[in-house]
Formats: sequence, structure tokens, C-alpha cells
Amino acid sequence: MALKDDLEKRVKEIFREQWTKRNGTVVPSDDSIKLNNDAVEIEGTILYADLADSTKLVDGYQPEFAAEIYKTFLHCAARIISSEGGTITAYDGDRVMAVFIGDYKNTTAVKTALKINGAAKQIIQPALKAQYPKSTFTLKHVCGVDSSKLFVAKTGIRGANDLVWVGRAANYAAKLAALDDAYPTWITKDVYEKMHESSRLGGPNKANMWEKRIWTSMGNKEIYSSKWTWSI
Repeated sequence: MALKDDLEKRVKEIFREQWTKRNGTVVPSDDSIKLNNDAVEIEGTILYADLADSTKLVDGYQPEFAAEIYKTFLHCAARIISSEGGTITAYDGDRVMAVFIGDYKNTTAVKTALKINGAAKQIIQPALKAQYPKSTFTLKHVCGVDSSKLFVAKTGIRGANDLVWVGRAANYAAKLAALDDAYPTWITKDVYEKMHESSRLGGPNKANMWEKRIWTSMGNKEIYSSKWTWSI
């Protein structure tokens, strides 16, 4: 069968085939969903941790140095995500995506984002400066967090496939992670209102760690940003 004929056949099958859906209580894995129109629906909080200015990094520095920045940031982010009970769902170049589920998913995801900021400032940057004392490079990153119902399906072809996370949280978290890196953590109003006070107030005076913003490019939605860190 010619490639065009094969593609036309499969596209028609996807559009015609009825979906099999079920509610999930755990993060679905690659082998728990079939390649046909099969999906798991879960309530989840998505975190994107994205290295900022990566284009300037790869254009302006030696590839070995850029790779070290990628590796240290993604390693710290991944270890913190795992330590907080999150599930890493994808790596995409200079960023990592994770999902949190359960009763405290918003609180835990936000705590994770603040810890990633702590690692960037208190672990990676000092080690970088110690190794390269003449370097003026400053690691910058952004974490975006949102929560919603997620529709998880498998995409690709047999032997080369991955899970696709369809839902507002996956989309919004990725977009939040592209906002101003002067504020390393951005969250939606839904996350802010649902998370525990421990992720909202910090320091001995219980100051609000968050500043309310208006997301003009997304219909003037209310979002929140923070410069705070969380000790690891």
C-alpha cells in the first residue's frame, strides 16, 4: 500500500472510531493506554519547568557549557519533581513537564516550582560561578502551573509513540512558563485559590509570596507570579 493510501486510511479510522474512556486515579503510563481511540481522564495539576533564554545560551556559548546548563537544570528539576511525588511526563529540549494528582496536587506542584527556583539560585548558580569564575552567565528559568481535567491519549505510530495530555492545564502551564523570567514562578487563579496557605504565605511574617497579574494575551485572566524560593 502506498504511503498516501495508508495515511488516508488511518486518518479516516481515527475520525470514525468511537472513543473508549475511563476515569483514572493514577497517572497513566505508556503501556496503560492503547494506540486506538483509548483515553484516561484524570484531575491533574501540570507543572512546566522551562530554561529561559536558551537560544542566547546556545548561540553565545560553547556547546559543552550549554549542555552543562541544560543537564544541571533538568537534573535538579527532575529530582525535585520526583521527591515531591510528581510524575515526569515529558522532556522537551530545555524543559520538563510533570503532573501531580491527589488531594494536595496544587499545593505540592507550587512547592515544587518554588524549590526548583531555590535549586537554580542556591545550588546551580553558585556551582557554576565556582567552576567558571570569569563567566557572566546567569541561569534564568520559569515554572508554569495550572490545574484542570486532563484527557490522556496515545499518539504516534507503533514503535514510536507517546502520550498526549489534552486539557487546559497542559496548555496554560506551557504558556505560563514562557512569561517574564524576572518572576520564576507563574500560576493560574485556580491553583492560587486551591493551594494550601503554606504555599501562599512565607517568611516569619507570613507575607504573601504572590503578586496578582492580568494575563492580557489570554483574555485578561487573573494569574499570580512569585520570586520566592523554597528551601530544599
